[in-house]
Amino acid sequence: MPANIITTDDLREFKLELLEEIKRIIAPNSHYKKSEGKRYLKSSEVMELLGLSPSYLQNLRNSRLLPFSKINGVIFYDWDDIEQLMISNKKDIKPRIKKQS
Repeated sequence: MPANIITTDDLREFKLELLEEIKRIIAPNSHYKKSEGKRYLKSSEVMELLGLSPSYLQNLRNSRLLPFSKINGVIFYDWDDIEQLMISNKKDIKPRIKKQS
C-alpha cells in the first residue's frame, strides 16, 4: 500500500473546507440572531435559546427581571431585554492564584 504525503497546504485547504462545512451546518440553526431581523421571541424560543424550564421563565416574569408583552395569549420577549438580562447576570471569573511551594 503506497504512502500518501500530506503537506501543510493540504492541511490548510482541509481546514478551510471544514470551517465552511461547519458554518453551513450551523447557519440554519442560528435563527435567533437579532441581526437576521427577529427582534421578538416567543416563550418556547426563549426557553430553547437559554435552556430554561417554563416555570423558571414564569419566575423571571413574576420577579420582573424579564419584561414581556402579551398579545392574544401569546407572550413575546424583546431580544434586547434578553440580552440585558444575560449581561446583568454575568459573573466575572477571578484569576487563579498559584500557590507558592
